[in-house]
Amino acid sequence: MRAMRSDYMHWAKTRTPVRYNLASSEVPHFRMDGWAIDPADLELDGASHYRYPPLREAIAAKEGVAPECVVMADGTSMANMLAMAAMIAPGDEVLIEHPAYEPMVAAASHLGAKIRRFTRQGPDFAIDPEAIDGPCRLVVLTNLHNPTGALADETTLRAIGARTDAHILIDEVYLDSAIPTQRTAALLGERFVCTSSLTKVYGLSGLRCGWILAAPGLAERMWRLNELFGVAQAHQAERLSCIALARLDEIRGETPALLARNRALANDFLAGRSEVEVAPMTSGITCFPRLLSGDVDALNDRLRADYETLIVPGRFFGLADHFRIGIGNPTPIVEAGLDRLGAALDAMR
Repeated sequence: MRAMRSDYMHWAKTRTPVRYNLASSEVPHFRMDGWAIDPADLELDGASHYRYPPLREAIAAKEGVAPECVVMADGTSMANMLAMAAMIAPGDEVLIEHPAYEPMVAAASHLGAKIRRFTRQGPDFAIDPEAIDGPCRLVVLTNLHNPTGALADETTLRAIGARTDAHILIDEVYLDSAIPTQRTAALLGERFVCTSSLTKVYGLSGLRCGWILAAPGLAERMWRLNELFGVAQAHQAERLSCIALARLDEIRGETPALLARNRALANDFLAGRSEVEVAPMTSGITCFPRLLSGDVDALNDRLRADYETLIVPGRFFGLADHFRIGIGNPTPIVEAGLDRLGAALDAMR
C-alpha cells in the first residue's frame, strides 16, 4: 500500500523536549527580530503575489541559475513532494538511495511509485555510480547525505548522470555546510533537479522558504501543479525571506566556526568509543554511527530517561543498528550531550 504518512516526521515532532538534543539536524534558530525591520517592508495588506518575482530572483542569484529555473515551495519537504509529483506517475520506477531520509521514500510511495533501492555502503556511505543501474523514471538522493553527512562531489554526480537517462532529484538542504564549498548540481544539466531551503544551515525554518531548481519547462509544470496544493505562499514570509537572502553572510556569521568546533568534538568522542563504528565527519551537521552491539532504541530510551538526551534511531533511515546525531546546537549543548551519550554507552555494557 502507498504511504499515507511519515513515521519519522511524526516521531520528530512529538518528542518531549530534552535539554541535550543530539537529534536536532539544524543550526540554532536565527533571530530576525534583532534587525530593524519596518512593518511597512512586509506589505501587511494581506495580498499575495503570484510567483513573487523578487524572491524568485533572490533565490536564483544565490544559486547561480536563471529565475525561470526557480520554483518556490513551503520548505524542502514540500519542494521534494512537488518535484516528485511533477516527474513521476503511479507505477513509475524510482531508484532511491539506502539509507535514506524517510519522508522522501514516503513521498514517492504516496505518489504510487515502484520503489527500488541502491546502497550507500558504510562506514563512509559514498555513492558508487555503478550502483545506478537499470531503467527508471527518477533517481533520488540527498547531498549532503541525510543521515550520514557524506558529500558526493561533482565528479561523482556527473558519473551518475552518465549512467541513466532519468531525471536525478537531489535534496541539497545541507549542501551549504559542505567542505569544500559546492555549487548546486542543477548547474550540471537539465536532468538534475535540486531542492533546498533556508532551514538547516541558516536556522530560518520558521520562514518555510524552500525552492526547486529545474529546467524552465519542468519548472513551469511544477508551478502549475502547485496550484493544486499551496496555491500561494504567505506573502509576509516571502518578504522576510527576501530580507534574509540579502543578508545571508550575516546570518551565516559564526556558524561555520561552530560546526567545525562541534565536528572536532564529535570526531574525538566517537573515535574513542569502541562500541560504535563511524567515518569521521568532514562536512555537514549530522553523522550516523553504527552501534556494534546492543539495541539502538534501548540506548535512546536510556538517554531520554536518565540523561535528558536524544538521538535519532537509525530504523527511520532503514538501518536499525545505526543512529543519527546532530552537532548544530551551541557547543556546550553538543559537548554535554556527547558526555551523556558516553555515560549511557558505559551503562549499557
